[in-house]
Amino acid sequence: MSTSGRSPAPGAGWPGGPFDPPEVVWSGVSPRLAVARRLVACGPLAALALVAAVLAVVLGLAWLWGAAAVLAGCAGWGWRVIGRQVRAWGYAERADDLLVRRGVMWRAIVVVPYGRMQYVDVYAGPVDRALGLAKVQLHTASAHSDAFIPGLAPHEAARLRDRLASRGEARLAGL
Repeated sequence: MSTSGRSPAPGAGWPGGPFDPPEVVWSGVSPRLAVARRLVACGPLAALALVAAVLAVVLGLAWLWGAAAVLAGCAGWGWRVIGRQVRAWGYAERADDLLVRRGVMWRAIVVVPYGRMQYVDVYAGPVDRALGLAKVQLHTASAHSDAFIPGLAPHEAARLRDRLASRGEARLAGL
C-alpha cells in the first residue's frame, strides 16, 4: 500500500501493464488466420445480405432492403473486428513458461509453466488446412488453464509442439 492509502496501479512498473511483461519478445500468428475467420463468419453474412437484396428486388418487399443493410453492416463490422483480434494474438517462449495473449476489448494473458503441461495437440480443420494453418492446444491438469495458439504455419506448429513437449518433460523429470 502506498502512503495515500490507495493501491498502486495494476502493472505499475511494466510499461504495458499486466498484458505486456518487460523483456518479452512476442511471436504473432499468421495473417491467414484473419482470412479463415472472415470466410467462416463474414462470408455467410454477406451471402445472406445478397440473398435479401435479390429477394427485395424480385418480390418488391422494402423491409428486405433493411435486412440486407443490417446483414451487410454486421459482415463489415465482423471483418474489422476479426482483423484486430488476429493482430492481438501472440505467444512468447520464456525459460520456465509459455505466455499466450489475446483479445482487444477483453484482453487475456495465459501463463503456462512447462512443468504443468500434460500434453500438446496440433489441430487443423478443413478451412485451416486449405489456408495452410494449424492450432496448437496445450493441456494442463486444470481444465481452466488450457491455452491454445491458432493460426500457425504447420511447420511452426510442429516445431512448437515438439519444443513444448520436450521442455515439459524436462521440467517434470526435475520434480
